[in-house]
Amino acid sequence: MKFGFLTGCLQNMTLEEKMKYAHDVGFTALDVSCWPRQNTRDFSGSDIDVENLTDDDVNGIKELQKKYDIVFSSLAYYDNMLDPDDDIRKSYSDHLEAVIKAAGRLGTPLVGCFVGKDQTKSLSENFDEYEKVFTYFVQLAEDNNVKLMIENCPMPGWQEDGLPGTISYSPELWDEMFRRIPSKSIGLNFDPSHLDWLHIDYLQALRDYKDRIFHIDAKDMIVDEDKFKYYGIFGKKLNREHPEDLGFWTPVIPGLGDINWSQFYNVMREIGFDDCFSIEHEDRRFAANNEEVEKGLEYSFNHLNPIIHDFK
Repeated sequence: MKFGFLTGCLQNMTLEEKMKYAHDVGFTALDVSCWPRQNTRDFSGSDIDVENLTDDDVNGIKELQKKYDIVFSSLAYYDNMLDPDDDIRKSYSDHLEAVIKAAGRLGTPLVGCFVGKDQTKSLSENFDEYEKVFTYFVQLAEDNNVKLMIENCPMPGWQEDGLPGTISYSPELWDEMFRRIPSKSIGLNFDPSHLDWLHIDYLQALRDYKDRIFHIDAKDMIVDEDKFKYYGIFGKKLNREHPEDLGFWTPVIPGLGDINWSQFYNVMREIGFDDCFSIEHEDRRFAANNEEVEKGLEYSFNHLNPIIHDFK
């Protein structure tokens, strides 16, 4: 099994610098952030300019992968692919197309993305849009020898009221996704931390969707049950400190939260998962600068590596 991290957490570093850092720590994979060069999303990055990728760029990146013994588990681009604004949606769609084609040229097996949601339409209408939009993307992925994976974050920061900004965050919704598009070229980037704060059994979900799990995000979560009882299932509504602040959950690096990673690993073994395990660093306490980010990554590496080191 390959062990890596999502690269967007490290800012103002070249892709080669990130690959060298990963190699020096002991990581064997990178989930490469591939947002547009111009974007304002938090926890994002643009380590490969997919829209202007040349053959020389592709060859140079492959040489760096050999030099540092690093595979790319995925190219990552997470935006609202069902955005209600037609111009914005087209810009997101065009960029996702470029990411998929770049993954094919680089020999990267996966592209990670969100479904998103059009807040002006019903859930049924959103799934109709999903079926149309993602049937095209899945076919494009297949044409480029790539698979698409959907990360199961609800994206409460995309709505002012903190309600879900995607239609792809729970087993109920996954079933509808896969019913609408049964292709085996679309699956999950499984993040247990979101299931944890949603009070969904992430271990049972890991078992139930084993055939659709292409990649696993190692991210942890602290859930304050007393605050959950105060704010309720829909979360904090007043005086939110940032868009994701629902009052009762906090994302943290693996090893500092509620998830028992030894138990989680045992279920990974049970289902025969042998693809990539990748840290997604969104712990605001280790985000002031790259030195702090690296402390977080290395803490999690040292916590997780002894758990998974014998997993072949």
